[in-house]
Amino acid sequence: MKSSNELRTMLRSIDHRSYPAYKSLAGQWQFDRYVLSIDHVQGDPFASPSSLHVELAHKVDGFPAVYYKEDCSRIALQDYLTRRLAEQFERYNFKAKGSGKSGLMSISRCGQEILERSACEITETKLIVRFHVGFPAFGRSVNAGDMEKILFDFLPRCVEFGLLYARQDKKKVEETVHLAEDQEALRGILAKEGLVAFVANGAVLPRKSGISDLPMAGSVPFTSPKTLERTFTLPHKGEITGMAVARGITLIVGGGYHGKSTLLEAIQSGVYNHIAGDGREFVLTDDTAVKLRAEDGRSVRDVDISLFINDLPNGKDTKVFSTEDASGSTSQAA
Repeated sequence: MKSSNELRTMLRSIDHRSYPAYKSLAGQWQFDRYVLSIDHVQGDPFASPSSLHVELAHKVDGFPAVYYKEDCSRIALQDYLTRRLAEQFERYNFKAKGSGKSGLMSISRCGQEILERSACEITETKLIVRFHVGFPAFGRSVNAGDMEKILFDFLPRCVEFGLLYARQDKKKVEETVHLAEDQEALRGILAKEGLVAFVANGAVLPRKSGISDLPMAGSVPFTSPKTLERTFTLPHKGEITGMAVARGITLIVGGGYHGKSTLLEAIQSGVYNHIAGDGREFVLTDDTAVKLRAEDGRSVRDVDISLFINDLPNGKDTKVFSTEDASGSTSQAA
């Protein structure tokens, strides 16, 4: 494996050459704390940015092994590190100048859900983080000076402050792992108790807007009806009380703007764990659940819907019902 000094020398040697000269940098390079792999080099500054990844041995990243021993905590820690590195990239994004996507530094954008992503992977021996960089250009020529800033100044700082345990808020890391373990424990309780969903008292279900998944400020916290209220004990949080939904058919009714859809959407998203501060941290649903909804306008052929709909104004037979444009209720009945 070649050293970072060799990378610097090679980079300087291609300065102002045609942009495809960047492809000569592909490969693995040993830096002080990590191995940098340049996996794919974009062919043009206006093309999709180049793909890179870094690998850190666990003795370097310093995270306690207990934090990634179980799948639930490992995935939560990976999610945390992806967000941390994204924050660091934002500080240096496009600080290297040039044409097209020159200077872009990015990693997978995380939503409110905690998901296993290819962007960050923790194995038994190392931490692997994958991201994208827009290699700087003068028009369509190599801008080695700004590329050197990215590889030897910006990226090492991002790795240090985004991926090293010594630079993290240790209490926040611990809380992230403990939340994941509590969520996993609660999912186990639901399965054991024959429940399909749980909505904790105090949960914030409404979202900021129709295009934002952030919690709505000033919304009314959820309170379970007493008939469905259950209390469970979690390993870190302790006792938690909320609405438990049993297997079978549960009907949710209410007037307009009473929160029926909001509750259903929260339960729907409960197949995923959510980050601290989302408001739905303990809104959990059986992770095999799927959403079914009535579909306006679909074709229905030869279906018996007489149990739900009959005596149609046009006298149409609902025991062998067909239509090319079903209404919502007809579609649901079918």
